[in-house]
Amino acid sequence: FYSGLLFRVADQNAPSMTPYAPLLAGSLSRSLACTVCYPIELARTRMQAFKDFNSGKKAPGVMKTLLDVLSSVKTPENMKNNVQNYRALWTGLGAQLARDVPFSAICWSTLEPVRRRLLGLVGEEANAATVLGANFSTGFVAGSLAAAATCPLDVAKTRRQIEKDPVRALRMTTRQTLMEIWRDGGMRGLFTGVGPRVGRAGPSVGIVISFYENGRMTMVKMSNSVNELCKRLVGEAESKEKVMGQAKA
Repeated sequence: FYSGLLFRVADQNAPSMTPYAPLLAGSLSRSLACTVCYPIELARTRMQAFKDFNSGKKAPGVMKTLLDVLSSVKTPENMKNNVQNYRALWTGLGAQLARDVPFSAICWSTLEPVRRRLLGLVGEEANAATVLGANFSTGFVAGSLAAAATCPLDVAKTRRQIEKDPVRALRMTTRQTLMEIWRDGGMRGLFTGVGPRVGRAGPSVGIVISFYENGRMTMVKMSNSVNELCKRLVGEAESKEKVMGQAKA
């Protein structure tokens, strides 16, 4: 989705929108992915936060966790309000979008121009290992920078997801959560876990980008080879038909 949107924005609005195309494409594609997959993300966070390691009991699965989320907001007053009930599955979505959309915007708007410049330095004749290294390096730097910049929003997202009071969880805003974290722990509280977050995001983005780009290049080369083969076969067939036609004449 990102690549298609990137090329569409860049091609139709070039050159005015070319520098901003990665930012726009990354933000929109990440927003869609976050919204669709958020209930699974909510279940994952709650399973990690509330697992009782000492009881010996098996941790609840994804469906059980999501059903518990729904049951916690069902009251006689809102039993018929299915929209209100299912809204609980997207508790903290605002914080998630507030984290992931800037993350994608920073990551892609940093990655694309740096990668183009780095690939321009290695040249078009560079081997696969060089291209792989260039893509990994730019992905690592862009992912690390984006992860560090959005760490406070990640802390806010996690705190909202593990909030035990369902009514408070639905009413809290990202801004209120950030202010609460600031009062409790100051700047250190806002950047809790920044080291592990950067240590995970940098290599993760680098690996995804490098293998995606190398795979795409391989597929493009294969497609070009197939097209050339088809053209050659068509040309040979037309030549044979022409020779046969001349022979009959």
